[in-house]
Amino acid sequence: MQRSDQKESERSVDDILAGLNLDEDESTPTKDSKRGGGRLGGLFSLRTFLVALVLSIGGLLVGGAIPIVGFIGRFVGIAAVGFLLGLVGSKRRYVEIGLAGAIAAGLAFVLSTLFSVFAPFAVSLLADYGLAIAGVGALSGALAGLVGHYFGRDLKDGLTREV
Repeated sequence: MQRSDQKESERSVDDILAGLNLDEDESTPTKDSKRGGGRLGGLFSLRTFLVALVLSIGGLLVGGAIPIVGFIGRFVGIAAVGFLLGLVGSKRRYVEIGLAGAIAAGLAFVLSTLFSVFAPFAVSLLADYGLAIAGVGALSGALAGLVGHYFGRDLKDGLTREV
């Protein structure tokens, strides 16, 4: 039989370990969320974001390697990653997928501008319009990732729904 103070210390350790879980179920409130300290706990998963970012960069590179449709292929690669994560994931992860697609495409737009134009002209162009170029890339990448994720979740819902 355990003492009452020993049970309390075990519960607090369990609460701490449960709070470290990065991909926690949104439907089960934790002790922190009851107090209001974990408001964003179920909204953003760092682990899912990092996986989505690495896969989005990979999809962007693979899609951009297609010779004729390289520029459009980048966005198809990002959308394919969002579709895949929507299809295999158990939760909605629109924030992570959208942010990963935005970062990947924004960086790709800036880097492709920097390396595709004569160097002094590219530096001048990026100094004047770099924020707009990155913004267009980020918005396009986020949109591609979100659309892909939406259709992946929609297909998963259609495949798993009772007829």
